[in-house]
Amino acid sequence: MIENLSICSFQLVITLAMEGIIMTLQLILSLSILIILHEFGHFITARMFGIKVEKFYLFFDAWGIKLFKLKKGDTEYGIGWLPLGGYVKISGMIDESMDKEQLKEPAKPWEFRSKPAWQRLIVMLAGVTVNLILGVVIFSMNIAVFEKQYLPMDEINKTGIYVNTSGEKIGFKNGDKIIAVNNKKVERYNDATSIGILFGAKITIERNGEIIDITVPDTIYKDFKRTHQHLYSFDNFLTVVDSIIPNSNAANSLLKVGDAISMIDSVPTPNFTTLVRQLHQHKGDSVKLSVLRKGYEIAINVKIDSLGKIGFSRQLPDIQLKEYSISQAIKYGTSDALETMVVNAKGLGNVFKGEDNVSESVQGPIAIASMFGPVWDWERFWRLTGMLSMVLAFMNVLPIPALDGGHAALTIYEMIARRKPSDKFMEYAQAAGMLLLLSLMVFIFGNDIYRQFFM
Repeated sequence: MIENLSICSFQLVITLAMEGIIMTLQLILSLSILIILHEFGHFITARMFGIKVEKFYLFFDAWGIKLFKLKKGDTEYGIGWLPLGGYVKISGMIDESMDKEQLKEPAKPWEFRSKPAWQRLIVMLAGVTVNLILGVVIFSMNIAVFEKQYLPMDEINKTGIYVNTSGEKIGFKNGDKIIAVNNKKVERYNDATSIGILFGAKITIERNGEIIDITVPDTIYKDFKRTHQHLYSFDNFLTVVDSIIPNSNAANSLLKVGDAISMIDSVPTPNFTTLVRQLHQHKGDSVKLSVLRKGYEIAINVKIDSLGKIGFSRQLPDIQLKEYSISQAIKYGTSDALETMVVNAKGLGNVFKGEDNVSESVQGPIAIASMFGPVWDWERFWRLTGMLSMVLAFMNVLPIPALDGGHAALTIYEMIARRKPSDKFMEYAQAAGMLLLLSLMVFIFGNDIYRQFFM
């Protein structure tokens, strides 16, 4: 008996370790793509304007420790050991390297500081621009390659919406038909449920022939993070399994295509919304599903992953889906990508207004890695990579010294005031920015560890 327990414990440790490795590898690959392309934006624009780029590094080579380096032309390319970002060292620029020796000599024609302000501004904003374009491309690609179809709002409005508790609180009722959001007609069902779009929005509904406007409060974002519950959904029927993801927890259980999930651990799940809520409440646990199969009720044990999923897609009711055209994939990919930035901006605004808790709002590497999940799913990988690209663009454009936005803000000041800030001021600003960012990193890592092991 003790031997069997030891074997089971060993297998559990190996499984958890493998899941952790898969999540970590996905995060590293995602960040590597984003960092390389972000820094390439700075690199290529600097070279366009004849500025010498001394280094191009993925990850930081702190204290001179490098995993790999290659010198080609004037530039040293390499990989550092500290996976907290990456950088290009541009000649004649005060950056995170704090190299002041160059600044003691007269400016050379190939140096950053000798170029016109408009060229320096383009170089500074090139990384953010690349991340914006990349985010839009990835979101559009995901729609065209993986989603392929969308649920039209007109189909939902045939019967109206099913309202959840959070929706009832602000005035929605079962059977309401969504007409417009912020006076714009809704074509996709996704655009009527997205938290980023509904954040503080005015929703126009039709109820028994009457047109009514309902304003969604800003607190919806906080409520959603707490409950994982949308305002409403279109389903008031049991969740039926349509397909099972290979190598998922569902695939390793007795769950089959066609099963209708009616309960989780004796809690009724009359619709998909309730099912999702129950799954999120049992993340990482093993639960007993009650399913209806050919008229019989069957109990099935299954493990829920750290994302609150077990690995299946559901059958949709008799609703006509529409195929995305290429132009629609680009259109909605762009709007979905920009929505990610809007959510981050509004979330940050709530933190500054004291309406949201910093420790609950900020996510670090551990939390982000868990979002990728223990199974390598390319659709999820690219969706999260697109999201991270937009987040990276948003964070980098903030006017904080040591970030691209800080350098850009000082350059814009120079263009308006027609005079450069002194080198000494730039040094102090860069040092203050680096101290702020390092303090933020310590907080994020500490907060991640605390939430992982103590919450």
